[in-house]
Amino acid sequence: MSRHVPFLYMTKFKQIAPIALKVILGMVFIASAILKIFDMDKFEIYIYSYHLFSLNFSFLVARAAIIVELVLGVGLVSNTLHKFYWLGSMVMLAGYTLLLIYALCLGRTDSCHCFGDYLQLDPKQSLLKNVVLMMLFLPIYKVKEWRTPYRWLIFFLALLASSITVFAVSPPDNFTAAYDSDENLQMEFFNGLLNDPPLDSLNLKEGRQVLCFFSTGCEYCQMAAQKLSLMQHYYGFPPDHITYVFMGSEEGMARFYEKSQSSKYRNVQYDNVVNLLKAIDGQFPTLVFMEDGEVVYQYGFRDMKEAEIKAFFTQP
Repeated sequence: MSRHVPFLYMTKFKQIAPIALKVILGMVFIASAILKIFDMDKFEIYIYSYHLFSLNFSFLVARAAIIVELVLGVGLVSNTLHKFYWLGSMVMLAGYTLLLIYALCLGRTDSCHCFGDYLQLDPKQSLLKNVVLMMLFLPIYKVKEWRTPYRWLIFFLALLASSITVFAVSPPDNFTAAYDSDENLQMEFFNGLLNDPPLDSLNLKEGRQVLCFFSTGCEYCQMAAQKLSLMQHYYGFPPDHITYVFMGSEEGMARFYEKSQSSKYRNVQYDNVVNLLKAIDGQFPTLVFMEDGEVVYQYGFRDMKEAEIKAFFTQP
């Protein structure tokens, strides 16, 4: 074997390795974006939890973040417009890093949902992940791009395809027909619940009250509770005017609070399951906003309207 052969292999490795690393980084971005799509509801709530945006705008911010990540991932894999995608990736990672530093300053320890709900990373772990990724981007800075006349066409097609995919797979709640509040309450049975134990002793017909019907094992109930808890905290509604009515066991109620990250409000375990299901037409979650015993608003998970809830919470 010629003594030049190892040198040739080493030269080829040095040429191929940065491109291979670039493709791997692009695939990481694409995988991260796809996992977020399938965990969109929780990702939206995570963004909303910082209260930098309204709930409706958080829907759009969540999807915009995923679209950017998808486009950057496709661009890295395509090896076109190298400096454009390299700089865009570093800016995105730097932006997420600043958000994670802010989360640590707030004392947060919850998952950042950077890989959806499938890989739980707290802010410290996610910060370390971002630092590692940024370091891996350094050796690919001088990669030679594939200079095709269609490189900008690839960018625009990736942008269009990513946008259509994200909004088609997971349209924002306020863009769908389900955003119109359903009249799930069966008023005859609902009034019967209010007049019977254990709800009859809670003074629910006095002033503004929020009554939430949850099943302890319902994931959408947990997310609705988290949304409501965030709004109550933001707008200063009295916590003793919120009541959770649970279908489930004591152990299930404890797990519900843990998974939902909701504040702990007054709660009751309702044993007459048949009457409970009749009152809400079997729809979990159902959130009822009342004033002096009269129903003002009723929501499921998908149709919670922040503007209406804010007005209800902040009215004198």
